Amino acid sequence: MWKGCCRDAIRQAADLPYRARAFGLPGRQALDAVASLIVGAYHTAGQGGDLHKQPLPFADHLEKITTEDPTAILKQAEAAIRENNQTLACAAVHRYGQLGHAPRGVFDLMLKYAISEDGRLHAEKYYRTVSEEFATMRSAFKWRELTAFARVTASSFAYDRLEKYGFRAPCYDEARKLLGIG
Repeated sequence: MWKGCCRDAIRQAADLPYRARAFGLPGRQALDAVASLIVGAYHTAGQGGDLHKQPLPFADHLEKITTEDPTAILKQAEAAIRENNQTLACAAVHRYGQLGHAPRGVFDLMLKYAISEDGRLHAEKYYRTVSEEFATMRSAFKWRELTAFARVTASSFAYDRLEKYGFRAPCYDEARKLLGIG
């Protein structure tokens, strides 16, 4: 299947240099745009073998979130993050949003981990990106963004950039002591 996706991308890319030049891109930039499209299609389609037809969380994950209390749901989300339980973290944040609770609670929880963990996805930047996108995104997709953010946060808790478990961001504990909060 992914080979077909790549073929389609290559076919669509065939007239990309013409289109790129029409927007004022010089020849080399137009070729770079074609190459980027092909590589992106290959990368994305090549990883799709184990994808689910529906996004997380699944119904069996949502069944584990039995309360409607926002504080309790956020505690469940935090416990899931600390256990690297991506599916439960997704379910908790998704349910929180379904119930109409204010997103600030989720952002505060995610910020706690964005600044404390030495994540693989540069968590501070990702927090900023999600915050900005959430503010401008269509309502139908906002909570999907936060649900995905919970999954990423749970996946990187206590891992450093070398994929070793049990680490925090450098100087985090020292900074807490200096600020008198740890």
